[in-house]
Amino acid sequence: MSLTSTQTATPQRKLPGGYISTPAQSQRIAQPSIFRSNSSSALALQRKPSSGALVNTASQSQQQVSGAQAPQDLSPVARGARTINDALASESRYPELDSYVGQGYSAEYDLLDNSAWAPFQRVKNYDIPEQIFEQANQSQVATALGLFAEINHAYITIDSSLYLWDYTHPNPELIGYEDSTSVITGVALIKPRPGVFVAAITHLLVVASTSEITLIGVATTANPAGGKSIDLYSTRMAVPAKGISCTQITASQKSGRIFFTGRANEDVWELTYSQEERWFKSRCDKINHSKQGYDLTGALSIFGGRTETEYIKQLAVDDTRDLLYTLSSKSTIRVYHIRNDGSVLLALTRPFTALLSNIGHMIPRTDLLVPSTEVVSLSPIPATESSRLSLQLVTSSGCRIFLSATSGSYFPSNNSSAPSSMQVHHVKFPPKDPAGSSEGQAQQQGSLGGYQANNAAVDLNTRVLTPTTMGTRYPPGFSLLVARYPPDTQQQRLFLCAPDSGQIKMPKDPSQPTKYPETAQYIQLGMPVQDFGRATPPFGAAKAPLGFANELAVQFDASATEIAILSSSGVHTIRRRRLVDILAAAVRYGGDNDGREGEMKKFIRLYGRSESAASALAVACGQGSDVTNDERIAQITEPEVIDFAREMFIQHGGRPTFNENSVLDNTVPAIDNVRTSPRHEGIALYLSRIVRSIWKAPVCMETASPTGGLQVIPTFPLTKLQSIQRSLNALQEFLEKNRTSIEGLAGPEALGRVSTKQEEVTLQAEHRAMNSMVQLVSSIIEGIAFVLVLFDERVDEIVMSLPEQSRGKLKQLTFEQLFSSIEARDLAKELVKAIVNRNIASGANVDTVADALRRRCGSFCSADDVIIFKAQELVKRASEAGANSEQGRAWLNESLRLFQKVAGALSMEHLQWAVQQYTGSQFYAGAIHLCLNVAQESDRANRALNWLRENSPPDDARKEAFDRRRAVYDFIFHVINAVDTATYENAHPQDGPSQLLMTRREEAYSVINESTDEVFQTVLFDQYLANDQADRLLELSSPFVVAYLRRRMNDSLDAADLLWKYFQAQSAYLEAASVQLELAKSGFPLTLSHRISYLSRARTSASIRSTNHLISSSVQSRHSLLREISDLLNVAQIQDDCLQRFKSDGRLSETRRPQVLGQLDGQIKDIGELFNQYADQAGYHDICLCIYAVADHRNTADIAATWQALIEQTHAEAEDSQEVLPWESVASKVRTLAVRLRGSEAVFPVQILLPMLEGYAVEYQRGIGPRGWIVDLFVEAEVPYEALFSALEGMWHAGEVPFQGKQRGVLAGEIAVLCDAWARESEKRGERRLFGGDEGVAAVEELLGSIARAGETETEVKRLVERLLGRVARR
Repeated sequence: MSLTSTQTATPQRKLPGGYISTPAQSQRIAQPSIFRSNSSSALALQRKPSSGALVNTASQSQQQVSGAQAPQDLSPVARGARTINDALASESRYPELDSYVGQGYSAEYDLLDNSAWAPFQRVKNYDIPEQIFEQANQSQVATALGLFAEINHAYITIDSSLYLWDYTHPNPELIGYEDSTSVITGVALIKPRPGVFVAAITHLLVVASTSEITLIGVATTANPAGGKSIDLYSTRMAVPAKGISCTQITASQKSGRIFFTGRANEDVWELTYSQEERWFKSRCDKINHSKQGYDLTGALSIFGGRTETEYIKQLAVDDTRDLLYTLSSKSTIRVYHIRNDGSVLLALTRPFTALLSNIGHMIPRTDLLVPSTEVVSLSPIPATESSRLSLQLVTSSGCRIFLSATSGSYFPSNNSSAPSSMQVHHVKFPPKDPAGSSEGQAQQQGSLGGYQANNAAVDLNTRVLTPTTMGTRYPPGFSLLVARYPPDTQQQRLFLCAPDSGQIKMPKDPSQPTKYPETAQYIQLGMPVQDFGRATPPFGAAKAPLGFANELAVQFDASATEIAILSSSGVHTIRRRRLVDILAAAVRYGGDNDGREGEMKKFIRLYGRSESAASALAVACGQGSDVTNDERIAQITEPEVIDFAREMFIQHGGRPTFNENSVLDNTVPAIDNVRTSPRHEGIALYLSRIVRSIWKAPVCMETASPTGGLQVIPTFPLTKLQSIQRSLNALQEFLEKNRTSIEGLAGPEALGRVSTKQEEVTLQAEHRAMNSMVQLVSSIIEGIAFVLVLFDERVDEIVMSLPEQSRGKLKQLTFEQLFSSIEARDLAKELVKAIVNRNIASGANVDTVADALRRRCGSFCSADDVIIFKAQELVKRASEAGANSEQGRAWLNESLRLFQKVAGALSMEHLQWAVQQYTGSQFYAGAIHLCLNVAQESDRANRALNWLRENSPPDDARKEAFDRRRAVYDFIFHVINAVDTATYENAHPQDGPSQLLMTRREEAYSVINESTDEVFQTVLFDQYLANDQADRLLELSSPFVVAYLRRRMNDSLDAADLLWKYFQAQSAYLEAASVQLELAKSGFPLTLSHRISYLSRARTSASIRSTNHLISSSVQSRHSLLREISDLLNVAQIQDDCLQRFKSDGRLSETRRPQVLGQLDGQIKDIGELFNQYADQAGYHDICLCIYAVADHRNTADIAATWQALIEQTHAEAEDSQEVLPWESVASKVRTLAVRLRGSEAVFPVQILLPMLEGYAVEYQRGIGPRGWIVDLFVEAEVPYEALFSALEGMWHAGEVPFQGKQRGVLAGEIAVLCDAWARESEKRGERRLFGGDEGVAAVEELLGSIARAGETETEVKRLVERLLGRVARR
């Protein structure tokens, strides 16, 4: 029972807020403000707290319930994948630069003297080779040192010569360029424009001298030692440069355009180069984009107006905004717009004095920013890092000034428009000088308080970085400043600072304004710095400002930033330390346990439990690294460090919490209102950071091969995937090793420690979340292993062997889908099958290939898959050996055994392949056997059979099971068609089909007919009926035929007919009669004659003794069934009489007649309805009498009245027709009814009917009919003489009307005729005594004597009486 279900006492209704007094949320839709929010509190609201949950907060859970899939329905791997997506989404919301570099000033640094917490670390020092000093000693004019850090090379120019060397090599080889005839003034290494040079030329070396600028091709290749080797190639491209004195050269990484300038003036030049010469344009040329013309400095000196020449001392290109920045010797900044048409236009000029005026409105007076202050460097801030800030300046006083550029509006400029304004956005002052006083700290508040809030401790006059001689900035905010220290010496030290990503991502107090926290350190170099550069690729955690600077997200996915610094003594490499390295070093150098505990608590306080758990987990998995004594970067593997990180993760990972405020109603399960522990969030963070680069990326891509075709290549290098896999293996090993210690993974025994229901729910939620992570890690490891296996093969051939639809899916397949999607796993299994098939085709052993696949990626190649591959191999061997050979048949039978062993794992593709191969090999019975097994395994619960037995409801979930089985049965029908076709086509005109084919056909049909799969038999029988092959059912002796036809008989008349025919064929006549009776009573649109026919057949069938009972017991006994059939048949015949009578009844109108006939010519009606609605109303008295007999109606009055009416009606009709005498018509009607009513004395009462007819003859037919016709009528009706005699005797003695007076003579004549006929009958039968015995003789003699004495008796009658008495006396 969930926790929420116990809270039924609380009314679950929607409230305005958390409490009744809380105001409801405004119903107005929030409109976006036209002003840009710069409020620190607003920015804080966009972030999560320091221990913010990454997954399944209560509000998120409730929002996701109505999504595509409810959370509780997710599989563990899918749930884990959703957690990773949530973690990546959280990482992508890392604040952009201008959200924490707010407008104003600051000097917040965490200067770390402790080397364990330092943001940067010196890695290695490389000395300058001795041969360089030897060459430098030969210099006559000028010598300069420089650095190409991106290719690990340094250079020196000595007069007109240039020498390069690999500074990472212990004994480097000098590569020289000595073709210049003039003193070299500038050197730069740039990326060339694509398509101009061959692919081997990766860089261009731009060498500027006093006379010309030359382009030299540079080909770089990686060497075994991990460095890069270079070769120089002449391009024969050069332009004259006399009078320019080129010293500054830069280029656009995006377009390859080269810009340069010199010390002569402020002109900006571009060096153009192309592959071919054009009309009026050489391959290499220069363009002046400033158009200043000649330098007038010399001319002005004639008039005494000589001034110091202003020149450009730095060039920088911002490719993201298409801007070129220049910094002049007088600290003037110029911005050029690089337009799409190739032109470069000056867009903005900002002297430093203008910037100072802007700064004066932001900060109090300071001695660090005065007109005499010099700007020593500028660094563009790309648009991918900040949408607003575009430039950082470094001053000689050590201040960093952030500038924003706009183009006519508030919003930042883009590359389609040039900036028109540039403003100071933020000033970052140097840190406090520990040896200085605090007199220069900001004391002014007043109107400037808005800018300097929380900056009261900023020392505005600190000289700790004065004088700064060099500086730069690298994304995402690494700043490097070179200052003389002590200031009055030539010794220099580095000041390095970087944003504290952990604190920026998770501020401690969201209600406080966001600050710009940085960690910083000093590094003493001693010798003057000559140059510096970034030795690693540019940083970028995202392609947009939001999330760009998130160093935490890429610390396991990208190499740490390294900066190379060239001084007079050598090259020094400095490495940015990752947060995991800081934690590992803090633990490593923390001292004893108390010291380490203090370091741990500090780490948790600064970065929160979730980030601390992720970092501790990384250290425990061996991700922490440090610089060794021999200047190598190595992983920290000391047991005490690993164990402490493990303890920190397990014991200080927090606990899950239940959010009671989120329980609004009972629609959300209580488990979804649990916020998982920071420990779980740490696992999610760590795992997401390992796989972040590949998670959303496609697995492979298509490119053009060198031969012009298409080739499939991995999206990422396989070494990258192997590295990720190693990290995941370490994580999996750690979780498995510490399973019993980690809450949520400990297992059921952990439930014994809970004391409340709420604790139980939280523990269940934690276990669910942790288990999803464990399973996802395993899935990712195997997924990567599968990709590695895939690209070990000839991927192009494998992909081409896939169906077109699968190839399209493969192109769109991402790693996320491969790791967590069932559909992607199915596609991967197709690839595995293609790999195995290719190896089998090439002659490889399937066991070797399959075992290798199982060992490396078991979930993609299970034990069942191996058996399938073996079976496929046997089928191919059988095909090669000949399917009709003994060995071939043995292999086919063995393959069938293997296929049947894994029938539940066979896909439709595998099954289709096997059936096709078996059919081609004429292994028909095996194909059918396999299909039946696969169908049975696909529905082991027989849900399809239950669905069929319940008359196949349309909207039932079990129909899906039936459809799956039906698809398998289709293969059997294809096999049946194939065997029938083969038998027919190979039949000899005289001898018929071959014996072998007939044998295999019989085997196939034997498997079909003997199958116990009722679902298959049902589908097979449907197929027979659909193909007009119903006769095949009558030939079968399967028990499923009866069950099938019984299910179908309610909907199909043909099925019902087949059922009783099947019963008759099996000699089950009683069952056949029962079906025929049901048909007669059914609702099928049958005519009445058809129903009578069924009843007649049923009566016949029920009368035959059954010799085979296909059902266990009869519903009715034979006698009761026969009686029911006979009764219904009688009713049907009466209804048929009515029907036939109404057809010719002239009283019905033409409109009413079809209605009445339609009502009668159908289902058999109730006998009461026939009487009341039809026979009685229509005056069909004879039919009414029949109804009396069938209904066993014994009311004498009703019967007598009906007979009287019938006689009168018959007499009237005869008189009207005049075709026959009335008495004859009456006699005929009575005669007919006597036959139909035989056995019903109640409806054919002689004691009533005989006097009625005698009365009719006296009153209406006197003297017309022959004497005794009434007696003869009853005698013909086989009425006993005794009954007739008794009736007439009673009439004689009663003397009722009309038999009075003379009419008694008529009655006397009837009695005489009856006695004469009775006497003749007795004689005919040879009776010893007439009239049935002595009693009869006595009664006859008495009555005849009375007649003879009566005066009304006619003479002829008396003579007949006398003769009769004489005959009696003689006997």
